[in-house]
Amino acid sequence: MKFPLKSYQSLEEYFSDYRANMEEGLNSIDIKAFENIINLLDETIKKKRSIFTCGNGGSSAIAEHFTCDFVKGASENTNIQPKLFSLSSNMPLVSAIANDINYENIFSYQLERLGVKDDVLIVISSSGESKNIIDVINMAKEKKIKTISLVGFDGGSAKHISDLTIHVKVANYGVVEDLHQSIMHIMAQFIRHKNINNSKIPDIKF
Repeated sequence: MKFPLKSYQSLEEYFSDYRANMEEGLNSIDIKAFENIINLLDETIKKKRSIFTCGNGGSSAIAEHFTCDFVKGASENTNIQPKLFSLSSNMPLVSAIANDINYENIFSYQLERLGVKDDVLIVISSSGESKNIIDVINMAKEKKIKTISLVGFDGGSAKHISDLTIHVKVANYGVVEDLHQSIMHIMAQFIRHKNINNSKIPDIKF
């Protein structure tokens, strides 16, 4: 669903249509695919393997937030110790790779050196077409690293070459990023729920 399709003068009307677009995006999510992703992440964490995240622009902020909410949030009141690393976070390294090699390689160069078989890569890309995202997915495949993509719009190439995908079928960058952020929170909180003592839940802040 493309949004907006017209000019707005009323905030109330814009708010209503924005909310409707978010609801449509949420309803488009394949819950079985979502469950498979959560099971893979839970299994990867328990095997003490690494999970890498990356994205461009607003999606890079979501990649950073992933590491925060898993390393700290998902581990609290549990016995799990998630190992997450954002390939978007080391700006001296990112700028060195972009300047000395190629911007397309800013994520794949790092993954080639840091990732090993049975790790997991999560890419966040609204369009699913960013060249550095496609490049890092291909690098992951070479290294036998499982790939998960969070995409919007038509899903792009990332949707088709990733092992697992969550595709929110809306065509607005802000809405896609809002939904990807919500998906990240659901992942972190649900994995925490799967590994927490149920008797403690009423006394814990989520």
